[in-house]
Amino acid sequence: MPRHAHLFTSVIAGLLLGTVLLASSTRPAQQAKRPARAKPVELPLPFRTGEKLDYRVQWSKLLNAATVRLSVAERRPLYGRDAWHFQALAHTIPPMRLLYALDDQFDSYTEPVTLACLQYEMYLREQGKQEDAVFRMSTEGDPAPGFGSAVRVLRGTRDPLGLLYYLRAVDWQHTREARSAVFDGKKLYEARARLEVERSEISVPAGNYSASQIEVRIYERGHELAQTRFRVWLAHDAGRTPALIEAEVPLGSARVELVHVEPVF
Repeated sequence: MPRHAHLFTSVIAGLLLGTVLLASSTRPAQQAKRPARAKPVELPLPFRTGEKLDYRVQWSKLLNAATVRLSVAERRPLYGRDAWHFQALAHTIPPMRLLYALDDQFDSYTEPVTLACLQYEMYLREQGKQEDAVFRMSTEGDPAPGFGSAVRVLRGTRDPLGLLYYLRAVDWQHTREARSAVFDGKKLYEARARLEVERSEISVPAGNYSASQIEVRIYERGHELAQTRFRVWLAHDAGRTPALIEAEVPLGSARVELVHVEPVF
């Protein structure tokens, strides 16, 4: 699968890349050990266990090329640490499925205070091929789990799926720009997000929404990825629901529209 295609599927499944990004900046350069601090206070978040969001994906103006479901599966211990478990399921549907059969699953285990990634899992089923991968995150001063392999990342690194939920946690009324390191299972990137339009009206199958428009650009080693850009509309509702995503990647463009919200009671 072409490199940028992999980035697209992981970002769309994760954003939705709803993606692609973020609140208090975690700048990659700051890796020095710091004095011990009091335990961070966990702030209220706009999502809860049991939430399910369904989307349809229009690819290069081809109607209904794929479906994506995002869910907050649970909150549970992971290697002795508390974690959110986010999940994304992506499937292509006819006629796109005749060209590219895709049934992917992404799982993100995310630290509940900073929403940094603890573990990222990919279960890819594309064009008759299978690829499973589990990445445990390790940072300087934070030893890797006692078994299995780990990926050394910058402190505060997020995966594409967890990044989406981090984006929702941002108070965009007081934050105009944010940055974060992002590991997509292949490479480490930097995502730069900024508030483009504070309030706009959009219409998607799930309904009409007033939303904030966020532009996200992706960088590798300080250089912006060519023809790779996202816009995310976060609804002005209690869940800061990602209602619409537009993506531009070298292989084409996508419009990801919210179709259904399964509420949490």
